[in-house]
Amino acid sequence: MESGSNSIYIRNVTIYTENEIISNGSVLVEDGKINAIFSENEKPTSYPNRFKILDGSNLNLIPGFIDGHIHGANGADVMDATEKAMDAMASVLPMEGTTSFLATTITQSPENIEKALQNIAKYPNKPGQAEVLGVHLEGPFIEASKKGAQPLEYIMKPDIAQFDKWQKLSGNKIKTITMAPEHDEDGSFIRHLFESGVNVSAGHTATGFEGMKKAVSHGVRQITHLCNAMNGIHHRDIGVVGAAFSLEELRAELIADGIHVVPDMLELIYRNVGSERLILITDAMRAKCLQAGDYELGGQPVTVTEDRAVLEDGTLAGSILKLQHGAQRMLMIKDVSLQQVIEMASINPAKQLNIFDKKGSIAVGKDADLLLVDDELNLSYTICQGVIAFEEENINENY
Repeated sequence: MESGSNSIYIRNVTIYTENEIISNGSVLVEDGKINAIFSENEKPTSYPNRFKILDGSNLNLIPGFIDGHIHGANGADVMDATEKAMDAMASVLPMEGTTSFLATTITQSPENIEKALQNIAKYPNKPGQAEVLGVHLEGPFIEASKKGAQPLEYIMKPDIAQFDKWQKLSGNKIKTITMAPEHDEDGSFIRHLFESGVNVSAGHTATGFEGMKKAVSHGVRQITHLCNAMNGIHHRDIGVVGAAFSLEELRAELIADGIHVVPDMLELIYRNVGSERLILITDAMRAKCLQAGDYELGGQPVTVTEDRAVLEDGTLAGSILKLQHGAQRMLMIKDVSLQQVIEMASINPAKQLNIFDKKGSIAVGKDADLLLVDDELNLSYTICQGVIAFEEENINENY
């Protein structure tokens, strides 16, 4: 690659760095990395041979969003198991501020899961698209009574040999797994994953608070789509939701669409969990970015209306949420600042996936995954590893 070919000088912008907010600052991006950060009146002493200037007057520069749980978008699904499907997702996600994501599988036949994993193992990330960071294996080791939109017939008991086979097929790219901890009675499955560096997330589970404390002792460090596919808080057992409130070891995913979790509950969760332990996700399916109509998820028919996706029995089937809109909804909560949204949408997912050395914040040496936004998180530019992947005037009518 020619030096400076994906280099950008962003000036006159409010920069939300890892440690401070810089007013009227500038950032030099060189060959896909954050090369330098300048305060007001400072500027580079030298520039790359070729670079683009972006003027950020009245805008904020924040880190790109990381979606750790997304099944599909733009007519494509991870389970399609094709490079074309992954391209369809990766090319459209920058339009909502997502610069990297975990390709999320669903409970399905072992053969179909394996095809999806092998596809991701060989998938080549491309310039100007959101980066595929790896796999979120959602299921099949879940509780049938809390299956949600996961197909019942393919649910399995936790199986170390099966997981290890899949991890090898994925090229060691399974970064997160959603499983029901109550089916790992001695904790051996969870400990095996935790010790190998996998982010173990409790989800699609009927366990209670005591079960969650036990799971945390074995290595569970996350809760999948908090409130959904689990028991709610009860006065005799505060359950998984109460565990999110009470156990500091846990971070919790949150679908902030106002449907999976109503606005009043979003606020209650925020007050009790806080921005330092929440992770905004979309859990989106293939209909995101498309018109209402009939679609499918995991081989099941899904009806998509203007604001939601449901199975034939009315069960929510993932979402059609854009991560930018989830972040905007959280910003509407009293006392939530842009800094705290950045924590939930960028910093926390990067830390949870052990990639905070490369992503999740604006710091010299990190990947130049950047967003130019106004104070309401309306998006002007998305930059993926130094390449402009979205400009506001290029938005399409369906998006």
